[in-house]
Amino acid sequence: MPLFKRKAQFQGKLRLKKGDEVIVLAGKDKGKRGKIIQTIPDEGKVIIDGVNIVTRHQRPRMTGRATPKTQTGTIKKPAPLAGGKVMLICPHCSKPAKTTIHLVEDGGKTRVCKLCHQTVDAT
Repeated sequence: MPLFKRKAQFQGKLRLKKGDEVIVLAGKDKGKRGKIIQTIPDEGKVIIDGVNIVTRHQRPRMTGRATPKTQTGTIKKPAPLAGGKVMLICPHCSKPAKTTIHLVEDGGKTRVCKLCHQTVDAT
């Protein structure tokens, strides 16, 4: 019998990409907008610039000589947020919108806004 329970693996599909502009739908930062700076597909989470800011206390660590390796003291940084709590903002109509996947002639896939029917991807 294991000593602790394992976290359940994220089973869905994260339909957000790095660089997408999103709006937060739930939580303490509800209504805030920001760009995705990192996605974590295995956990179904995203890190958004300027949203879900947490404070971490960092002790100085010596790397080799007499200089500390990183910034020390209290550090404010964005924490991961569940992908289901954010919604993509369409770059064409500037509204929060769901997306659908369309096949391109060359065999690739592209995301399309369900409101204005424009391609969301830059390519």
